[in-house]
Amino acid sequence: MVLGGGECGHLFRSFDWGKTSLGPYEQWPSELRTLTSVMMGSLQPMLIVWGPDQTTLYNDGYAQMCGNRHPAAFGHPFRDLWFDIWDQVDPIISAAYAGQGTSMDDIQFTMHRKGYPEETHFSFSYTPVRDPWGTVLGMFCACSEITAEVFMRREQQTMRERFMQVFELSQGGIAMLSGENHVFDYANEQYYAMIGDRDIIGKTVADAVSEVVRQGYIDILDGVYRTGTPYVARDVPIELNRGPDGEKQNRIIDLAYQPMRDPDGRIGGILVQARDVTQMRAEEKHRELLSHELGHRLKNQLAMVQAIASQTLRTAPDMPTARRTLADRIGVLSYAHDAIIKGGSGSSKVRDLVDQMISLHSDPNEPRISTAGPNLKIGSRSSLSLSLILHELATNALKHGALSVPQGRVELVWGIAGPHKDRFELTWKESGGPRVKPPETESSGTRLIKAGLAGTADCKVQLIYAPEGFNLILSAELAGFQQEH
Repeated sequence: MVLGGGECGHLFRSFDWGKTSLGPYEQWPSELRTLTSVMMGSLQPMLIVWGPDQTTLYNDGYAQMCGNRHPAAFGHPFRDLWFDIWDQVDPIISAAYAGQGTSMDDIQFTMHRKGYPEETHFSFSYTPVRDPWGTVLGMFCACSEITAEVFMRREQQTMRERFMQVFELSQGGIAMLSGENHVFDYANEQYYAMIGDRDIIGKTVADAVSEVVRQGYIDILDGVYRTGTPYVARDVPIELNRGPDGEKQNRIIDLAYQPMRDPDGRIGGILVQARDVTQMRAEEKHRELLSHELGHRLKNQLAMVQAIASQTLRTAPDMPTARRTLADRIGVLSYAHDAIIKGGSGSSKVRDLVDQMISLHSDPNEPRISTAGPNLKIGSRSSLSLSLILHELATNALKHGALSVPQGRVELVWGIAGPHKDRFELTWKESGGPRVKPPETESSGTRLIKAGLAGTADCKVQLIYAPEGFNLILSAELAGFQQEH
């Protein structure tokens, strides 16, 4: 008789086997008695299915997997135990009785063993048991329930995917480097956008982004890997070979190198966090320039009012007319000032800005600024810049350019240009004024004009100091010119 076996061993010894198709224990074949002894003495879950009725025997380890169906299933047909998943089990047990073993590392069932449906996973091996003449007598199974392990792996995979989503959604570039040679294991889209479209995974930083070697960044990575001390820096200049032709570009980045440690505490790699702030810093500089110009204009409002009053009183035929004209022009000045402060309402048109400038700087009784161009929509940030540029050009023309003398004229033309009709272009051409000489120093107004249009990625400004008259050619990409910010 079988010894030990815990609860199932006791159940086995007290079971009336004579009432089953197996018959009394003493009449069992040696193969079944040997396997039963091995099974009851094992801590691993094991199962025996024997005879034509597929009578089921199992140990304590397997009993835990039976749920509420233990102990009623012990000594009864295998189908009675797993009736709810029999469509999946039957082909496997039938194959074993046909002499074909089956082994799986992970099989999934939806079981009702505890009175409710639950997802379960098992690893197992069904082995046919034969007598000395080769006849299959039954099946022996060693198995393990791996449901908890599968759920843990699934949760870990979910967490990894979430971390990857966080990395991909990050506003900055992220890369993971492994080993002392700093091999790329991962990089998000923002990182690729920063360095250009390159094949970097599996390569060292020195090979994949070779231009950083001479700039000292490998030395910094080596220091972080060796000491475990993070490196964090803002507004770091870096030269990158971006684009398919390896175009060199000077960029400004915020950079952090964080050491990554293995479970044993040793440094195994470096987390790279980099954010390209080149455009942001350029825009900050542009805003500072605009702010300075606004301050300059505020300080000169009184001088502008005095100039308007002097011009109006000098040309008006009588005092009532002078009073009305002066009030109108000061109202235009106030409107122009408000528009500049607000930076545009988001629905400005180029014609509106031009008309505003002409109303302020040109005498309607003697117009000397001719204009031509479509009424193009303009974004709010570009609207602010263009308004300031137009007023600066008109002010300069009135002070010492074509509009400073009666015979001087200005031709202002704008429209869509470029071979693909994707650029905004504006020209300012003065004639009939004093002879022009290039300025010896650059004023704040000139710096404002050269700064171009805010909100555009590619704005070009050309100042031409021709002796016969000052010319300006301004060109910017149309999409950024019209984009709302």
